[in-house]
Amino acid sequence: MQELPYNAINRAYCNQITRSSASVGANYRAARRAKSDADFLNKLKSVEEEADETIYFLELLLEFNQEYQQIIFPLINEGTEILKIIVASINTVREKMTHQKK
Repeated sequence: MQELPYNAINRAYCNQITRSSASVGANYRAARRAKSDADFLNKLKSVEEEADETIYFLELLLEFNQEYQQIIFPLINEGTEILKIIVASINTVREKMTHQKK
């Protein structure tokens, strides 16, 4: 992201991307230490929200920096893949919890 022009929009969006993407890692780490399936699920939902927020700000960044598509678009794709993995994990835990109740 250091290749992007330094201006108010890029600075604000890059700062937000830094915060939300760091939160993905921190919340995932917390999920790994969950005390129950319900706690794990709750923490994974936070990971999902932060990953989605990161993608959103990357998309906004792309809108204002079309000439840097080759840098930003792969990050959007990677974030989307991470989000898909998290959503699949959430669905797996939900299924497990549903089967345990029966």
